[in-house]
This record gives sequence, C-alpha cells and structure tokens, in this order.
Amino acid sequence: MVSASKPGAGSCPVCAKPRDTKFKPFCSKRCADVDLNRWLSGNYAIPASPDDDAQDSGEADGKP
Repeated sequence: MVSASKPGAGSCPVCAKPRDTKFKPFCSKRCADVDLNRWLSGNYAIPASPDDDAQDSGEADGKP
C-alpha cells in the first residue's frame, strides 16, 4: 500500500500526472516507452562502487 503522505506517491515518474493501473507506475504507454528509452540509451544507470567490481571477479578474496 502506498502512503498518502509521500509527495507524488500516486503520480507518474515521467510527467507527474496521476497513474493509470493499466500502465502502473506510469500514466500511459507513452510514458512507459519514454522510461524504457531512457534505460536503453544509458540515461539511467545503477551506481556501483569500485569495490563491487573487485568482489565480482574474485579479487577481493585474493583469488585470480
């Protein structure tokens, strides 16, 4: 359940219009497509620290 006290809790993350349950969390297919395009074009990225890469390759454990 979304808390009503959060600002913008029921709004589209792209255009801030009210959400449509069919396209949740967006208000329309257009906004969903805009968001997908932002991910695919590299506008969004998940932050990682340099230590994350070392752990993935096994370097943090001293293994090659």
